[in-house]
Amino acid sequence: MKTPITSYLFFLFIFYGVSVLYSQQKIEIKYSGFLNKDENKHPGAQILTRDDSEQVHIFHSGTDMWCDKAYYFGKENFIEAYGNVKMIQGDTINMTSKYVEYNGATQLAFASGNVVLTDPSSTISSDTLYFDRERQQAFYRSNGTVVKDSSGTITSKIGRYYMQQKKYRFVENVVLTNPDAEIVTDYFDFYSDTGNAYLFGPSTITTTESVTYCEKGFYDTKAKIGYAMKNAKIDYDGKEIVGDSLYFDQNTNFSSATNNIKITDTLNNSVVKGHYAEVFKAKDSIFITKRAYAITVQDKDSVYIHGDTLMLTGKPEKRITRIFRNVKLYKSDMSGKSDSIHVNHETGLTQLININDSKTGTAFSTARKPILWNLGNQMTGDTIHLQSDTENDKLDSLIVFNNAFLISKDSLGNGHNQINGKKLVGLFNDENELYNVDIIKNAQSIYYMRNDNGELVGIDKSKSGLIKILLYDNAIDEVRKINQVDGKVYPEEDFPKKERILKGFDWREEEKPNSVEDLFKDDPPLELPIIKGLDDYIPEDDFFDEAPLKNTKKQLNKVPTINTKKAKKIKSKPLIEKKVTKTSLPKPLISKDKN
Repeated sequence: MKTPITSYLFFLFIFYGVSVLYSQQKIEIKYSGFLNKDENKHPGAQILTRDDSEQVHIFHSGTDMWCDKAYYFGKENFIEAYGNVKMIQGDTINMTSKYVEYNGATQLAFASGNVVLTDPSSTISSDTLYFDRERQQAFYRSNGTVVKDSSGTITSKIGRYYMQQKKYRFVENVVLTNPDAEIVTDYFDFYSDTGNAYLFGPSTITTTESVTYCEKGFYDTKAKIGYAMKNAKIDYDGKEIVGDSLYFDQNTNFSSATNNIKITDTLNNSVVKGHYAEVFKAKDSIFITKRAYAITVQDKDSVYIHGDTLMLTGKPEKRITRIFRNVKLYKSDMSGKSDSIHVNHETGLTQLININDSKTGTAFSTARKPILWNLGNQMTGDTIHLQSDTENDKLDSLIVFNNAFLISKDSLGNGHNQINGKKLVGLFNDENELYNVDIIKNAQSIYYMRNDNGELVGIDKSKSGLIKILLYDNAIDEVRKINQVDGKVYPEEDFPKKERILKGFDWREEEKPNSVEDLFKDDPPLELPIIKGLDDYIPEDDFFDEAPLKNTKKQLNKVPTINTKKAKKIKSKPLIEKKVTKTSLPKPLISKDKN
């Protein structure tokens, strides 16, 4: 009586035996014009040769193969076919070549000599190709080409095709070319049904509009969209976009970037940085936020402008830059703050603007007016304009509109020189230093007068229609009062302390940015999103174990290795001594398929 364990083992044995018998299904010779044997040169082999009517026809496990000549080793279930070889699997796979080795036990085929493998949607061409029928995979490692419908043509040194997944994996010297783009990379996964491509290693995507580089990325060849990661950058129209993650859409010429962004504009000699950006190429505009700031080179110096949000619009010759909310400016000889800054690069006009919105309750809503510091001078007003000389790339003039106020600290004492009025107009010299300042309409001043030895002579307080100030070496050298209404020079001890500041006085030296780092000191802590993106590339195992194929070849003793050169020497004329007719052949070996 069989125990349950015995029955189970018996079942496994029967199942295994059936599986082995199935996998070891013998190669069947459907047709051969001639049959010969040569035990001296080809021991154990049946030599099959075509006749004038048709080729040798071989069948195994759902696959047909035709050739001009073949060596069939029945014991090893192995065949070598050469001369116009064609393999057809069902109605999906068609492979042609000059030579094929096929192992019936492993269902592994090796083809060489102008190999072309086609399925309903793609064509693989290579000098050599391995075709694993059991796993439904094809593999080449000596350069190949894949043509895939509208997705384009792909060339590489190594290629692997997963037929059931409709996936290609290309390695080394990979180039995809189609009418819309060219992709060059080292590692490339491509899904033929979706047109999705995954890039690994140094990769470049080139279109008529831009060049994208990354070392990890994705591209949809059908939708024409993708994203790039790891040392990613996009170049277009003299601009370079760099970021941790870049997204692009060729249909709308739109790009976005996330984390550690740098946009370089070589035409405008400027750089924009931040941690989130959107680029609209058709409108030639850039939107950037998250610790955004712009860097512009001016007179061999760099101007840094930082704000919550930054926008650049227009062509290079018509470029407009806008920076919004809590904006700060820094230059080696000038710095400033305002709610917003507007820059017209064509005219060279920079506007520092305050948005009066009492509902917001923010520090800049009413009291915090735009402010500029030029070396030792502080200037405030409702709006401030800086005019640059665009031809010579230097500062030209300064205008402060409404409630203009100029303050500078007394060079030796604790007092402050002060001038205010309705409007202020300042001029810069070639060193970008203020040398002339006019206070226009309702001008008032407090000025600490000193002699050549630096001794305080007195404190002048006066009112005039206009005050002209001449500066030298960043200090007030002369004050001229025009249409003076009244005024008086006080000895220091006689000048009342409550009279020593003018209405609207607001010394804001502690707010002054003294370095690029100071532009960000009031910002909240920066929290950047974590970008998961693509997993790292993992090299796959070898396509197959070459040992069984080599062992089979060894078992064939002295059977010569057939290569493409030898295949070229094969003639269509039968190289045998005896002609075998269809009827005289043993039926189990060769038969004519009536269907």
